[in-house]
Amino acid sequence: MPTNLALDDRLIDEARKIGNHKTKKEAVTAALVEYIRRRKQLEILDLFGTIDFDPEYDYKKMRQLDRIEIDPD
Repeated sequence: MPTNLALDDRLIDEARKIGNHKTKKEAVTAALVEYIRRRKQLEILDLFGTIDFDPEYDYKKMRQLDRIEIDPD
């Protein structure tokens, strides 16, 4: 989908140099991917304090259960 954007050439050039991108499109795409990834990480922070913690949960025991092999009789 072709899109025309008025972008600051200095910013694009700097992004291309820093990211070792060959084209403006690569630089913009990488920037958008990074922006989206960062915003999704920030959404995780909203969950802080909303998940109940079970003090009886034994994560080490659960790891051992994952390693038990079942005979495929």
